[in-house]
Amino acid sequence: MNLSHEEEDRSLSLSKFESMLKTNKVFFFDSEEFEDIILHYLDSGKINLAKKALKLGLEQHPRSTGLKLVQVEILVFDDKLEQAERLLNDLYAIEPTNEEIYIQKANIYSKRDQHDKAVEYLKTALKYTDDYADVYSLLGMEYLFMDNLELARENFIKCLEEDLEDHSALYNVVYCFDFLDQNLEAIDFLNSFIDKQPYSEVAWHQLGRQYYAIKNYEEALRAFEYATLIDEVFLGAFLEKAKTLEKLKRYEEAIECYNTTMELDDPTSFALLRVGKCYERLGNKEKALKYYLKTVHEDPLLDKAWIAITDFYLRLKNYQKALYYVNKAIGIDNENKVYWKRYATINTALKFYEEAEEGYRKAVEFGDYQLDTWLFWIDTLHSLGENDSAIETLNQAAEYHADEYEIEYRLAGLYLQQSQTDKGIYHLNNGLKLNYRHHTLLEEYFPDVFYLQVVQDEMKKYRKR
Repeated sequence: MNLSHEEEDRSLSLSKFESMLKTNKVFFFDSEEFEDIILHYLDSGKINLAKKALKLGLEQHPRSTGLKLVQVEILVFDDKLEQAERLLNDLYAIEPTNEEIYIQKANIYSKRDQHDKAVEYLKTALKYTDDYADVYSLLGMEYLFMDNLELARENFIKCLEEDLEDHSALYNVVYCFDFLDQNLEAIDFLNSFIDKQPYSEVAWHQLGRQYYAIKNYEEALRAFEYATLIDEVFLGAFLEKAKTLEKLKRYEEAIECYNTTMELDDPTSFALLRVGKCYERLGNKEKALKYYLKTVHEDPLLDKAWIAITDFYLRLKNYQKALYYVNKAIGIDNENKVYWKRYATINTALKFYEEAEEGYRKAVEFGDYQLDTWLFWIDTLHSLGENDSAIETLNQAAEYHADEYEIEYRLAGLYLQQSQTDKGIYHLNNGLKLNYRHHTLLEEYFPDVFYLQVVQDEMKKYRKR
């Protein structure tokens, strides 16, 4: 491995410092060496070693501004903000044009959630700094804290203008566009960035994500292909490429792409599940099931995988197995309306009506207010002879679905069955007004009521219209 001179020097300084700690001998380091050693330990999260190095550094170089600024950084890290501020004020009296003083002042105000003051100090730092990229990046972060996405984006873009290789700034620019739902603007920005940096795999990957978001899958695929050509081990880009190929119904290529992700890293339950779905769409049921089972083996708590197997058996009308697997999914997430509706559908097919009723009830309880869910639930209650509950549930459904003939005809039938003629005729009239053509629903669900003279007389009135 070829190390740069700087890295080699830092490595030597670190070895020398650590050997000094082991032998208790005192070696001399210049102040910049100490700064590098301290910052290395801070970056590595070795705070105690950083503090030891700072203590020794200040003993050898008590007047070093650089070391005192590092001391400020450690004080801020320890939330000793007043102490840090006092030290900064002393340093300001000596070196009023040192940009690091303003950056650390900004850091303190940011910690106190006074982001507007932090911005002021960072703007002052811009007057004195040579490292514009770093200050623009810090400004971008402050504006993010203030939820000012436009100014955050503007500063991250300025940061990129200074340093085209700053991937973190690029991600932040795209994050701002995403947050503002500006996919088309993001595409324009990324295309112009790629004109300057055609080999930026990160930019191509982000461009693909934007095209994917607006459902332009052909362009998304092109962008992901460039990202994977530039970086042949770019896992995220291969994964997005596979998802895009699925959208384009190119399932065999998608499988190939998912397999690449599993070669680059350990197989993920997501990739295994998607491969299973691709095989099922290709009609290869055996391989589909094999991958679904691999998915639940890889991640037994992935409810989506259990549901994929449930649906697999549902399509084969193997309801017993479907029931077994939907129970697995509900065991993991028992407040999922989709799973409870599946549970109800399967139990209905198996003629287990009490279990089906529970499934529809739970689905509604957890937020499924779709008309068909209410109607399945009501029809199940009716099948169980629980007509009072069915009426109560229909009235509840009407709050979510006003003026639905399917609700009105059912209410008419149930009230008439219970000899509540006035209510029954009222709802029959509502149903006939809303949709006369479907009055046969009454005959289908309530044949005994349909042929009552009073019902036939009402229907005659509408037939003549």
